[in-house]
Order: sequence, then structure tokens, then C-alpha cells
Amino acid sequence: MKKCVFAGTFDPFTIGHEDTVEKSLALFDEVVVAVAENKNKRCYFSAEERVKMIASVYQSEPRVRVLCWGGAIVDLLRKENTPFYVRGIRNFRDFDYETADFYASRKLDPEMITLYLPAEQEHLHISSTLVKNSIAFEKPFKDYLPKAVYDYITEKKDV
Repeated sequence: MKKCVFAGTFDPFTIGHEDTVEKSLALFDEVVVAVAENKNKRCYFSAEERVKMIASVYQSEPRVRVLCWGGAIVDLLRKENTPFYVRGIRNFRDFDYETADFYASRKLDPEMITLYLPAEQEHLHISSTLVKNSIAFEKPFKDYLPKAVYDYITEKKDV
């Protein structure tokens, strides 16, 4: 069985993230979506909320497992017994960041295999920051999120 890990802050999980998971499901038998607890980032949603939102998107898809992770990705890959790490790429900034991270991680685990999946053109502008700014300025954000995530946010956050 082939398994991959797709990790990120997912604050919140967008349709761009969803597209990366769907592409990963075409390649792998199981996709582990790891909600990163990055101590250097101040998140709008708690890690538990982010896990709950993503799990609601995939409640009918047994090949997707959602968990919270606060450590190094190489440690999660070892724990999950897979070398495959999936990254979604929207633009050259994402590519530069991910490539630097790849080389740093590769020194920690030479067996790690990172796969870059490019975003679809219609998703290039979508980011979690765009969603948070839309919420803050009371602008529409429904088109940027999976329905289950949008429903969760609008019900729980009184947006």
C-alpha cells in the first residue's frame, strides 16, 4: 500500500488544498493530512478546529486520515512508514520555499521523496490568508473553501 503525507497549517483548508488531496488520492492508496502546529504562526483557528474541518470534508473518504502534528515532518514520515511527502505549489514563492525546505529535510532523511503538485490555474490566487482577510473585512469567501469547511466556519464563528 502506498501512502503519502500532505502537511500544512491549513488555517483554514481551502479548495486548493482539497485539490492537492484529490490529486494525491489518484496516486496513493492513503493520504495522511497533517495539520501542523507551527509555534511561529498565529492561527485564526485552533489545531483541533482545523482537524475537525478537514475531517468533515473527507468523512465519506476512508483513504484520507487527518491528524495533528507538532514535530518535524521527517519524523511524521517515519512514524507513518512512508517516504512520500506531497506539496502543493501555486507560484515561484511556494516553489522557492518548498525547495529550501526540501533540502533541509533531505539532510535529516535521505529516503524522503517530495512530490510537487502544481495548483490548477483557477486556484492560483486562493490562499488561507485570502480567506482570513475576507472574513476580517466581511467579504465573501464561500468560493474559496470546500462546502464542509465553509459551513463549519459560518456556523461556529458567526461570520
